[in-house]
Amino acid sequence: MGSKERTRLLLIRHGESEVTVKQIIGGDLACTGLSPLGRRQAEALGERWEQGCEPKVDALWASTLPRATETAELLSRSLGGLEVHTHPDLVERRPGEADGVGYEEFGNRFDWTGDFHPHLPLAPGGESLAAFSYRTGQALYELVDGHPGTTMMVVCHGGVIDIAMRLFLGLGMTTKFVLWTLNTSITEFAATDEPGMWRLVRYNDAAHLHELPARTEPAA
Repeated sequence: MGSKERTRLLLIRHGESEVTVKQIIGGDLACTGLSPLGRRQAEALGERWEQGCEPKVDALWASTLPRATETAELLSRSLGGLEVHTHPDLVERRPGEADGVGYEEFGNRFDWTGDFHPHLPLAPGGESLAAFSYRTGQALYELVDGHPGTTMMVVCHGGVIDIAMRLFLGLGMTTKFVLWTLNTSITEFAATDEPGMWRLVRYNDAAHLHELPARTEPAA
């Protein structure tokens, strides 16, 4: 008899976005998708799968924000044309009134000094760290519990990957550590024989980006 397939979760941060290039906060209102470099990053990741050295993907999911869905649609071409399933609860932390606000302007407009209180919203109408963690964690667990024994690719955001690290590794919501998750990098978790126990296979694997610039150069 063959061995039972383990559930795998491949978390992909979207490619470089237009909102990052413009240095603005990109929620549902402001996000317009990928920059030209972001599309090249997604294509480079797809080429990596086409080489046959990465695990076969059974299902492809994405956040509903354009920068994530566009990345997933580009990857689908290299995954046998897998359908892109979108999930609204895989989006980045909802910014509320900060949507579209510049990074520098944010500190002047909103009285927010960091996540020292996990129940304070990012901005009026936005999410607190606690709400973001609960919403994202529930979505991820629904995916893995609902698709046992499959390999799922989830194209999402740096904040979502941060929450996944805390949840799957049993770290606290406010445990202090710093992640710098690169665009289109791979973070992989695999289920173990112990229920509820996950193994971190790799984090921030971005070997496919070695020939690409680190970021879009600002216009002259």
